[in-house]
Amino acid sequence: MLQNLFLNIDAGTIDWSRAQFALTAIYHWLFVPLTLGLAVIMGIVETKYYRTKDEFWKTAAKFWQKLFGVNFAMGVATGIILEFEFGTNWSNYSWFVGDIFGAPLAVEGIVAFFMESTFVAVMFFGWKKVSPGFHLASTWLTGLGATISAWWILVANAWMQYPVGCEFNPDTMRNEMVSFAEVALSPFAVDKFFHTVISSWIIGAIFCVAVCCWYIMKKRETKLATESMKIGAWVGLIAALLAGATGHKSAQSVAEVQPMKLAAMEALYNGGTDQGLSIVAWVNPLCQPDYESEESAPLKLEMPYALSFMATEDFHGYVPGINDILRGYVKPDGTVEPSVDEKIARGKQAILALKAYREAKAGGADEAALNTHLSMLKDNMKYFGYGYIKNKHDIVPFIPVNFWAFRIMVGLGCLFIVYFALLLLMIYKVPYISVIVRRLLATVGILPETAADTEGITGLPAWHYWAAIVMVPLAYIASESGWLVAEFGRQPWTIQDMLPTWAAVSDLNSCSVALTFFLFLILFTTMLAVEINILLKQIKKGPGSEN
Repeated sequence: MLQNLFLNIDAGTIDWSRAQFALTAIYHWLFVPLTLGLAVIMGIVETKYYRTKDEFWKTAAKFWQKLFGVNFAMGVATGIILEFEFGTNWSNYSWFVGDIFGAPLAVEGIVAFFMESTFVAVMFFGWKKVSPGFHLASTWLTGLGATISAWWILVANAWMQYPVGCEFNPDTMRNEMVSFAEVALSPFAVDKFFHTVISSWIIGAIFCVAVCCWYIMKKRETKLATESMKIGAWVGLIAALLAGATGHKSAQSVAEVQPMKLAAMEALYNGGTDQGLSIVAWVNPLCQPDYESEESAPLKLEMPYALSFMATEDFHGYVPGINDILRGYVKPDGTVEPSVDEKIARGKQAILALKAYREAKAGGADEAALNTHLSMLKDNMKYFGYGYIKNKHDIVPFIPVNFWAFRIMVGLGCLFIVYFALLLLMIYKVPYISVIVRRLLATVGILPETAADTEGITGLPAWHYWAAIVMVPLAYIASESGWLVAEFGRQPWTIQDMLPTWAAVSDLNSCSVALTFFLFLILFTTMLAVEINILLKQIKKGPGSEN
């Protein structure tokens, strides 16, 4: 029985299962965004070949497709392992909500993955076998297939953050889907999809620019580098601006359905109206702050009213803090959000009602008695998951990770906007901008004085080429920080308000899970090292190599 299973599971099994899934997801996400980003770059490059019939663009398209293919293969391998973990380490979760969660994953596998597999073959091997128009379509459809795969994966993840379109069946002890459209088109899923995919385009653009800058520093493949850099810069700037807009929309969704996550992101202990957005504050990165005693995080520097606007689109809007959520509060529409203690009590009532219903049914009770138990269950089912919570403070996620990861993501996102804007200004030689930037960096000591007037062979400052390469790890740090916020902010829930992590894991020996953790760590680290090695070799060979 679900209500008893988690009581017998070793705490080490829970921790190691979470660690293993986090490890797999983090490594997988190193490959996915580059796949989505390079799909846009290679599609634009081949489109230019189709329009101009210039063989240069065909060579360039083959080069970017080659890098895409290496990364694509690694992403598929890690993604398959990630999906298997739901059945091995999280079997109770899979059994409880498999009817819902499995649907988007099945669609992803049947439709999107087969679509990618079909057209990626045409893209790589069909240059002399199909027409240029069909080949161009195959290239874009390969990227579209990868994006559709991301859509269904993100739908599944968004449902865990905001479960909709389902009902609990007390006879089967499972949540069952009642509306596929509601699951697939959830506003939370739509916001998550656009923000995640557009953010991935930034990584593809930064990777493209960095490769081009390396070629320019080596004084080779100059035409490919200069022309591809323009494409990467435009894609990057547009994506960075759109990521900011979609991020704002995602924050509104979080404020509406996951207020505790937003409060943790902001280290907002006590909420209210007219809330400012923290630019920075002293939140110890190593330990949970004493949010009950402290009025707010010390040394806070904030933008007045910005948090209220971000969450509610009203500068004077109400935003609940951690303590408000724990104690209960009145929403702006007048509805009362119960305290966590009350939710825990009602969750236990739901569990007891479920147990009583199943016992009564097994004992042959009449319909009236069964309906009494079902009515009690239905009235409290909204808080079913809280029945597994032993202490109300368990529902507060680890604030330091959420607070600092959110600021790293947003800060680097702003940096990317400035970077791509300056890059485009320098590429198109807007008067004095390159000289101004170089001299400014020399003035503050980032560059030596002799570098202030040094330019590369394309007219860009020499320091920019190294800066572009440094941007690659920064882009990944921003991307991974976003996922940390999304997943750490949801804790302790596997499914928001429905199933905590300790009620979702498989009943395994913790030593077995720990062993597989380290095996996956070795395997994925090796795969990452192999991919980086292959990518670097292909970049060094350049577009002239067909091997």
